[in-house]
Amino acid sequence: MLDRQLSMNLSQYEGLYDMVVPQGHFLRKINDLVDFSFVYDELKDTYCHNNGRHAIHPIRMFKYLLLKTIYDLSDVDVVERAQVDMSFKYFLEMAPEEEVIDPSLLTHFRRQRLKGEGLLDLLIAKSVEVAIDQGVLKSKAIIVDATHTRARYNQSSPEEILRKRSKEVRKMIYKADETKKDIMPEKPVENTLEAELAYSEHLIDVIETDAAVASLGRPFQ
Repeated sequence: MLDRQLSMNLSQYEGLYDMVVPQGHFLRKINDLVDFSFVYDELKDTYCHNNGRHAIHPIRMFKYLLLKTIYDLSDVDVVERAQVDMSFKYFLEMAPEEEVIDPSLLTHFRRQRLKGEGLLDLLIAKSVEVAIDQGVLKSKAIIVDATHTRARYNQSSPEEILRKRSKEVRKMIYKADETKKDIMPEKPVENTLEAELAYSEHLIDVIETDAAVASLGRPFQ
C-alpha cells in the first residue's frame, strides 16, 4: 500500500545530511518547501494497491526525472550521481546508505505510469509553479528554465510568461507607491525572449537597490 507522502526510512546515518547538505542548498529548499503529494494524486490510479508487491514510491520516481530535467542528465547519469551525491539522495528522501534504483526503472515508469511526455511536462510545470510560490526559484538561470517549462504547460511563449510576471510585479509596486513609476526601467521594444529576460533582470536590479520596494517582496521567486 502506497502512502500519499514520501518519507525517508529511519537511519542512524541521517545526521550526515545536516553536515554535507547546507540549509540553503537548492535541492534541500525544494524538498523542504514543496509538497509533492500532487504527484501521488495524479498517478495513484496507475498502481495496484492490494497485490502486496512493493513499488518504489511515485514521488521518488518523479523526483529522479525532475533531477534529470534540472541537471540535464541521462537516466544512467542521474542514478549514478544519486549514488554519490548526498544532495540528490536528500532530495529523493533516501537514507544515506540506501541503494539507488536500476536506471531501467525510469523507462518503465515513463511508459507505465506517465504514458507520454505530456503528463511529465505537466507535473514538472506544477513543481515549478509551487516552487515559485514558495520562493525557492530565485536565480536568474532558473528563471529561464522554469519559464520554458511553464510555457509548455500553459501554452504560452516564454516571453509572454515573463511579460506577465513583470506586469504583476509593477502593479504590486504601484499599488504601494505610485511614485515608483519613475524608477522603473523602460519596457522592452522587441518582442523576444532575450529582451524580456534583460528587462526582468533590470527590474530585479532596480528593486533590489531600493529598500522600500525590496521590502514588498522579491519578484520572480
